[in-house]
Amino acid sequence: MNEFFKAVRSFITDYLPKQKRCSPHTIRSYRLTLNLLVSFLREKKQLSIQEIDFNILTRDIFVEFLEWLETERRCSASSRNQRLAALRSFFNYAGIIDCVNAESGFAVSSIPRKNVPGRVVGYLSEPALEALLRQPDFSSRLGLRNGFFMILMYDTAARCDELLHLKLRDVHADAQHPTVYLTGKPDKTRIVPLMEKTAAHYKRYLQTYHPQASPLDDTFVFYTVIHGNRSAMSPDTPAKFIQRYGELAGKGCSEVPARVHPHMLRHTRAIHLYRNGMPLELVSQFLGHSNVDTSRIYAYADTEMKRAAIKKADKMISAGIVDLPPMWENNEDMILRLSGLR
Repeated sequence: MNEFFKAVRSFITDYLPKQKRCSPHTIRSYRLTLNLLVSFLREKKQLSIQEIDFNILTRDIFVEFLEWLETERRCSASSRNQRLAALRSFFNYAGIIDCVNAESGFAVSSIPRKNVPGRVVGYLSEPALEALLRQPDFSSRLGLRNGFFMILMYDTAARCDELLHLKLRDVHADAQHPTVYLTGKPDKTRIVPLMEKTAAHYKRYLQTYHPQASPLDDTFVFYTVIHGNRSAMSPDTPAKFIQRYGELAGKGCSEVPARVHPHMLRHTRAIHLYRNGMPLELVSQFLGHSNVDTSRIYAYADTEMKRAAIKKADKMISAGIVDLPPMWENNEDMILRLSGLR
């Protein structure tokens, strides 16, 4: 291997997982970016594997690669920015391990990010959330599991992956103040309070899915059984049943979006907490964000907040208005002017 591929190998197998302790999702994203770069160089620049090295990676090459992503691979500006961030991270690392490679790092760092229009996160209104949670049949085994999964996801604002890897020992439903320990990115654990109703749902769920288990067991809360062995439930499973329940809920509630996905419950909880007065810093901690700036997508004044503010201001203005007599009262000259006689 030449210096480029040696750096790629150490970046993927050592630096990201062992030194930075990045999540598997992050490592997969970085690997994909570098694979796309190599594919571009081979297909569009007609370079062999042996010819791909730091000395040919100029700013022009990087610009062409990013344009290729947008034009031929139909990547959005947001995806393009993510790929650029991954390139910056890799080439910065390559320059640190060998200063000879720093030139490529300077080249990619000089390319600006594209402006992306601010997005409004998708979330469920309270009527839509109620309609969604009414869909599972809690008297059936699968309905009980699916319904509790959605309740727990909303109550804790957990990421889907955090719930799928939740263990029995992470849930303290019998404590005076029930809590759950969630392990997020990158392997950071946070304590989230559980509402009493959620703790009651959890105990009912245990009776069906973990009747013999100890609260300290190292067993997945949500699992599937394959060939007699229990394993963590696949992300596809909640994605499918939440979408199905969303479609059913939409038939009785027009406020339910056309597509409902698991992460929407996390967004919904964050929006509801913020709307009900929780400071953004606490919302950020509740969600497990390492930087409060990540949570600012929730800090916009939605329609209900605007309406409430307008009503409050209207009441204050109305309270300060004093009824004044008509301006023409006792003014004969103005009465004659208004009537057209002068």
